[in-house]
Amino acid sequence: MIIVPETTPTQLPGIDSLPMSDFKTHRANFFEKMQPNSIAIFGAASEVTRSNDTEYAFCQNKQFYYLTGFNEPDALLVLLKVDNNEQSILFSLPKDKSHEVWHGRRVGQEQACLHYNFDQSFVLAELTSLLPEYLNGLSQVYFCFDNSEMSPQVFTWLSQVRATVRQGNKVPEVLIDASPIINELRLIKSANEIALMRQVNFISGLAHQRAMKNTAVGKFEYQIETELLHEFSRHGARHPAYASIVAGGNNANILHYTDNGETLKDNDLLLIDAGGELSGYAADITRTFPVNGKFTAPQKLLYQLVLDTQLAVISVIKPGITFAKLNKIANERLTQGLIDLGILSGDLTQLLNDKASKKYFIHGLGHWLGLDVHDVGDYHINDDREQCREFVAGMVLTIEPGLYMPNDDYDLDEQWRGIGIRIEDNIVVTEQGYENLTANSPSTIIEIEALMSDKE
Repeated sequence: MIIVPETTPTQLPGIDSLPMSDFKTHRANFFEKMQPNSIAIFGAASEVTRSNDTEYAFCQNKQFYYLTGFNEPDALLVLLKVDNNEQSILFSLPKDKSHEVWHGRRVGQEQACLHYNFDQSFVLAELTSLLPEYLNGLSQVYFCFDNSEMSPQVFTWLSQVRATVRQGNKVPEVLIDASPIINELRLIKSANEIALMRQVNFISGLAHQRAMKNTAVGKFEYQIETELLHEFSRHGARHPAYASIVAGGNNANILHYTDNGETLKDNDLLLIDAGGELSGYAADITRTFPVNGKFTAPQKLLYQLVLDTQLAVISVIKPGITFAKLNKIANERLTQGLIDLGILSGDLTQLLNDKASKKYFIHGLGHWLGLDVHDVGDYHINDDREQCREFVAGMVLTIEPGLYMPNDDYDLDEQWRGIGIRIEDNIVVTEQGYENLTANSPSTIIEIEALMSDKE
């Protein structure tokens, strides 16, 4: 029997934040990729108005956060690489007692250097005068081209330098997109990043256990969503990594269903796709289980097929494997299983060539995971769309096969209609193979039914 432990944060298996030294290492790794005589500029996120004078919960720009660990809005990071000298410089909001008494404390310039390991720190008002000085005489400028707010700022600063060329100043001639460089760095997680993701996944696993124990016929989907949020928060993951999907019955056949407003019905399945966020890093877990605690016979058959497929895929993960190889295993397993259940008919080889299982397995098998739920990093090599990159130790990914049988698919036998199943775990590639970060969230039929029978 699976028992939900009354676990406190001090008993969890990882860490709750990255040491500041890790962010300094991230900057050092980016410095190594920079050409001599260059500058890199990264902007923080701004607060977003929700309504009138209230804002959404602040979410930092993840590229900026990866390099700084700094979680205030409207800041700017400058990395200067001139000759053999490397400097990291932060521009941020000033200390302001009248503002802070209403809206909260700011780090300020002195603590930015002391706590966050920046070489220099200035208030934002000094940007206008200092950025053109930094740019003058350099050869390359790195910034994230996909940051719509940063691009016009960079061109404004470059124009200011260009206006002074008659005085002997020089404008950088080469603009380089910084995103692909950071994306590659973020793809391989450090030991501390993995420890942090182990923590947020364990917390999220407890939340899924709590959801299973508190699900009952007649409750609303949003009541189960609340149970998830409670468990995230009580262990320090104060925000979900994404809008939680709590989809009863046929709602599970809407992949990104987030209304979460309907009543849970007897003999339906409940699909929950939810994960917490801890110090910026995300978990992404999906579990599917019976609302009344017992799978029906058709549900068992489809569920076991998805689970067997997922376990077969996960079992082969190791360095050198690719998503293409995993997809091949998943499609072979699902196609044969659907034939065995009479949902597909025909020659296996032909059905595989026709990708027949995609009618019911309508999304990808998995994705990278990290600071973003769908994390950055290319899935292919050197822009070759046909060559998948091989896994290496330190990559973190999801594996999430599913089957979706909507009510309005009248080609299906009635017993299958309205069933939507997805099972998703978060996997670290290790030197020897893999580690499943979400192992504390029950996924077998026996585990799920035992947990749900043990209601308080």
